[in-house]
Amino acid sequence: MRRLILCSFMWLALVAWAQESHPYFSEPEMPNAVRYLPAPPTTDEMRFAYDTAQYNWGKSLRQTPRGQKAVADAEYSIRRMAEIFSPVMGIRISPEQTPQIWKLLVDATATTNLACHSAKQTYMRQRPFMYFDEPTPVPEDEPILRHNGSYPSGHTTLGWTTALILCEINPAAQDDLLREGFEYGQSRVIVGFHWQSDVDAARLVASAAFARLHTSRAYLRQLRKAQREFRHSSEK
Repeated sequence: MRRLILCSFMWLALVAWAQESHPYFSEPEMPNAVRYLPAPPTTDEMRFAYDTAQYNWGKSLRQTPRGQKAVADAEYSIRRMAEIFSPVMGIRISPEQTPQIWKLLVDATATTNLACHSAKQTYMRQRPFMYFDEPTPVPEDEPILRHNGSYPSGHTTLGWTTALILCEINPAAQDDLLREGFEYGQSRVIVGFHWQSDVDAARLVASAAFARLHTSRAYLRQLRKAQREFRHSSEK
């Protein structure tokens, strides 16, 4: 019952996020990963051997502080993005203190998330914890993820998109921002919800979608507002 309640809460949170966002493009207007990315590896490929090795690497970290961070990173939300990236930005990202940055992140990540859908639905790749029939350190997320394709990783798309956007706002912190975005994706390997190839593909999906964002005048206008807000917040 507890798992069902938590699973339902997770789904409702995603629905609420979708309702409050205003994507800059529709899904058909976004790059289609099925057309430009290779299919996920099959079990007889060397790429899958690497996926398996990375799964075992991730398991080895679960009882460490890095594993604890990976469990916290299972949260798929702008709130979690704010927790991760605010210290690097040097400001507290929130709807109250940085409304322009918050709006940019909500709308832009909702847009890039659309770029994952076609590949996820086409391949419906089985997730590692299902393939190996092993538990994860985030058991409450397992039921809903059993019915959601693994390739590419939606969490990684969220984290990498957020890092790229914040690099435009605060380029002086770009290396640290990119490191945090990279590690958010690796957390999915550590907890066993994604293969390494899912995560690697998602960074390409996010980058392709990020390029498409820059053809939107509305995105560029909101980006300028966010940049001004950051400069003002940094001067306080």
